[in-house]
Amino acid sequence: MVNSSPPRPPTAHDVARLAGVSQSAVSRAFTEGASVSAKMRAKIVAAANELGYRPNILARSLNKQSSNVVGVVFGHFDNPFFTLALDRFAEQLALNGLRMLLFTAGPNATVDEQVSELLSYQVSAVILMAVNLSSTLAAECARSGIPVVMFNRTVEDDHAAFAVTGDNAAGAAAIAERFVATGRHRIAFMAGYDDSSTSRQREAAFRDTLSRLRMPAPRRVVGHYSRAGAMEATRSLFRTTADRPDALFCANDLMAIAAIETMRAEFGVVIGRDCAVAGFDDIPMAAWPSFSLTTYSQPVERMVAHAVAFISGDATGASHIVVGGELVLRESA
Repeated sequence: MVNSSPPRPPTAHDVARLAGVSQSAVSRAFTEGASVSAKMRAKIVAAANELGYRPNILARSLNKQSSNVVGVVFGHFDNPFFTLALDRFAEQLALNGLRMLLFTAGPNATVDEQVSELLSYQVSAVILMAVNLSSTLAAECARSGIPVVMFNRTVEDDHAAFAVTGDNAAGAAAIAERFVATGRHRIAFMAGYDDSSTSRQREAAFRDTLSRLRMPAPRRVVGHYSRAGAMEATRSLFRTTADRPDALFCANDLMAIAAIETMRAEFGVVIGRDCAVAGFDDIPMAAWPSFSLTTYSQPVERMVAHAVAFISGDATGASHIVVGGELVLRESA
């Protein structure tokens, strides 16, 4: 009878026996900074390669009650801004000797359950991208000495987690001023989620600036930070011809691009002439000639650098860092 059970994976004990060393020597050989001679390490690595042995880093972290693993909860794969940020995080964390353990969640979800599970893996820090965290669990992480980074979001209690964001207020104000300076009168705003701190901050600054410039409050629709949601929100603005907006600020580029597509394809709107459109983020697609989207940039590299500096203990004492960007003018507005 053939035994169909899978072969037992090689262990550190197997490597030690083949290399003719102690098991503790094998452990030191695979521990960064541990005391072991170069000759000994080479001998152990050769034996490990022959056997196909790989050290169980996660098991080590559980034994040590700590790790060089950073837990990331990611909630919006559709948005190129966050996928670009995730790539930069992987690069910057690796340069600091850290690795990522990735969990996914629904867009804008409250991720207390995922964070609780991450803590059981003894992660060194937690990064939250396009998701929300209750202040209660953020405070629990702080008491446990686990740094929590809110990337492009904030929490109600600024001291419960470190937050790094773009300059939502300055960006939204610059877009409002651009619309008014170019003679736009029927202005609309497309929100992301009502409970998204990013969307709320951009909307508040946009409305306040229009009011300061003696303009009426903008019409408001919600695009749910998605292509489908933005398309439907755009339809609600353009179904009738009498009061169509002549300017639309979307809370991110992804929605702005979907709005441009919908206006052109379904309503024959000439972007930049019949209706000015602006977004926020300056994702690579914004510069494509077919969109040429005016937008306020968020410097991903610098935002990620601040977040990683906080995790590595090299940051200032601030609990919220705002990274300034710039208004990038293109043909859409």
